[in-house]
Amino acid sequence: MNQEVRVFAPATVANVAVGFDILGFAIDGPGDEVIARRTDRPGLQITCITGDGGKLPLEAEKNTAGFAARRLLEQLGEAALGVEMEIHKKMPFGSGLGSSAASAAAGVMAINALLGMPVPKLESLHCAVLGEQIADGAYHADNVAPALLGGIILIRANQGLDVHRLPIPSELYAAVVYPHVRVLTKDARDVLSPTTTLPQCIQQTGNLGGLIVGLYESDYALIGRSLEDVIIEPQRAQLIPGFATVKQSALRAGALGCSISGAGPSVFALCKGAATAHRAGEAMQKAFLNQDIPCDLYVSPINQEGAKTIERS
Repeated sequence: MNQEVRVFAPATVANVAVGFDILGFAIDGPGDEVIARRTDRPGLQITCITGDGGKLPLEAEKNTAGFAARRLLEQLGEAALGVEMEIHKKMPFGSGLGSSAASAAAGVMAINALLGMPVPKLESLHCAVLGEQIADGAYHADNVAPALLGGIILIRANQGLDVHRLPIPSELYAAVVYPHVRVLTKDARDVLSPTTTLPQCIQQTGNLGGLIVGLYESDYALIGRSLEDVIIEPQRAQLIPGFATVKQSALRAGALGCSISGAGPSVFALCKGAATAHRAGEAMQKAFLNQDIPCDLYVSPINQEGAKTIERS
């Protein structure tokens, strides 16, 4: 067993255009880090949080990472184990990149790693989802599962966590731009209509199936044709300044498809090859900058590892 570990959990893109609440993938960065160490004081305490601007609670039961970590300790029969935890937030809040999910995934990964990985990551997923539920009130895994497990994840059902990794074509890259504007998750939910038309349902279902087939067959053209959200994106686009221009910029630069990451405001593009991803990302970034909106660009292959240990002693 380890005396101290430092773990990292990455940012994620949820929905992936056509998989509202059921698809997500991980990118290489940004992400959150958690340090966990053994202590003689029974129970888990959070001793330090950085990068949060004082917004997050030190009380473990009110903190996504702390809550998730405690639930895993209970699951493993180690609730009395003395653990001190530090949380280092290294990704923006409210970005649509799964900030709370990264913390929850890092929390369970830190406990699992500290104890020598007594369970596979998948068996800690329920605890991580419970942790993120502290932040947004919903039990769903479209951010947490890829943050913990890595890859592109399909959640067939959130209840019971029926989750499945999808294959990743070797040249598939993501470009993600985070514009410094505020989109509240509540507002992003409130703009959504509770109903869809039958033609919308048929088209969206076809696109979801096409995306999955495209991933299995490394058919980039099919992936591109399938990355068209006819239900959620048209309703949420109004919340992101100049979204139509940003999207067209990515497509003109060669992206396979472009849409909103999670609830926004981040925008992602999937691309064939690193060079195209950089071009598409820079084009999206320029479109935001032309509106005097500062933004951050992240380009990476799909992160297939998810939460990982980066130091141990």
